Amino acid sequence: MSPEKSKTDCVFCKIINGEIPSKIVYQDEDVIAFVDINPITPVHLLIIPRKHITSLAAMSDAETPLVGKMVKAANKIAREKGISEKGYRLTINSGAEAGQVVQHLHMHFMGGRILRWDN
Repeated sequence: MSPEKSKTDCVFCKIINGEIPSKIVYQDEDVIAFVDINPITPVHLLIIPRKHITSLAAMSDAETPLVGKMVKAANKIAREKGISEKGYRLTINSGAEAGQVVQHLHMHFMGGRILRWDN
């Protein structure tokens, strides 16, 4: 699938463009965060770059700072949600074997309870 075709079919790009409704909890010029529709923790958000990048493996060197901006957004959200001191998990799956389902770089932000590695 061509990069332009995947961008037009991308559910996360449609959320960014307002074509699909979502509960947005944070946004700036580079990053947007919204509630995961299938949460596995009390606080389960997805943090994504506005720019369509299919995965970590597909990032160029010039795009690398976006991951830092995603982490910075996560830290801000954690403070706002009152879980920064208790703890939270950030996970990025890259590729099908890692469990990446949507082909748009995204970070799972999970917290609000004690987390184990089997969840």
